[in-house]
Amino acid sequence: MYPKLIINLEKIQENTEILYGRTKKCGIEIYGVTKGCSADINVARRLINGGCSCLMDSRIQNLYSLRKGGINVPLFLLRIPMLSELSALLDIADGTVVSAEESIAPLETICRARQKSMNVIVMVDVGDLREGINPEDILRVGTSLAACRYVHCIGIGTNVGCFGGILPSAQNLSTLVTCKAALEDSLGYQIDVVSGGATSSLDLISQHIMPSEVNNLRIGEGILLGTNLMGYSRIIEGLHRDAFILEAEVVEVYVKPSKPFGRIGMNAFGQAPHFEDKGRRLRAIIALGRQDVNPDGLTPMDEGVEILGTTSDHMVLDVEGCTTAPVYGQKLRFLMNYSAMLMLTTSKYVHREYV
Repeated sequence: MYPKLIINLEKIQENTEILYGRTKKCGIEIYGVTKGCSADINVARRLINGGCSCLMDSRIQNLYSLRKGGINVPLFLLRIPMLSELSALLDIADGTVVSAEESIAPLETICRARQKSMNVIVMVDVGDLREGINPEDILRVGTSLAACRYVHCIGIGTNVGCFGGILPSAQNLSTLVTCKAALEDSLGYQIDVVSGGATSSLDLISQHIMPSEVNNLRIGEGILLGTNLMGYSRIIEGLHRDAFILEAEVVEVYVKPSKPFGRIGMNAFGQAPHFEDKGRRLRAIIALGRQDVNPDGLTPMDEGVEILGTTSDHMVLDVEGCTTAPVYGQKLRFLMNYSAMLMLTTSKYVHREYV
């Protein structure tokens, strides 16, 4: 069945092992992030085999899937929890990140009623302006956590790059380290985890400027795709970039004008498209659309293939440059970025094959 994701589990494990080896030399532990592959259980097992001591995901449903699939390492919620899901969180997770001070008291109440503990990592905003408390509020949050009996703070962390595009640096991670000391003072006990970000923070290791106090990274993209979308260098040296390959089937091949003719209005997505007139060219359509993936995240592996645009169900390609013209029923292959992988693994219309 097509479209199809071909997932190479050996390459995923090898990527994990390589990054585990590099970070271990710096005293850094890897938590594997499974949200990029919608918590695929086969992928999750390879993350653990490769050295990940904990798995994190942004969706409680995915954590349920991991546990149901036999994953027995600690599971953490990666997204700050909603008030409405705190009870469900306690059912399945060993821990969660937190940032809203208002979430601490109700989480403690639920834990006390269930006589069950919950580990938390306090997120601090060091400049990206996504989740995280302001550094000046760390003492107040620590005081709230110190009053808890069942909610136990095990660490402090930050997120950079995902919202504001702010890159990790020795300076902003030093702010995190400073906050750790202040948090411990208000807690009255020491915390073990200093989580200095995600895949983009790997650059600081290669540049030898990672603060020595940072001992944890949350890695998804680097393991799954061998890339670092937000980093100084987009390609992580020595890693496989083709652990995930998309195959889609050609459903039409015709020579057509390169520029639509007639009165032009908005397309199906409310956009006013623009086309360069290159004359008549060979075009192909594959059975893949925006319901499955954002085309901007795909890179054709077949030489001479160019993505022209996508509707909800069809992707239009210029294949004039192909040495051999594609034919009806042929399969074309694509590499993907993190965003495309996220969408493809979420779509119920995209099938998976493991090699």
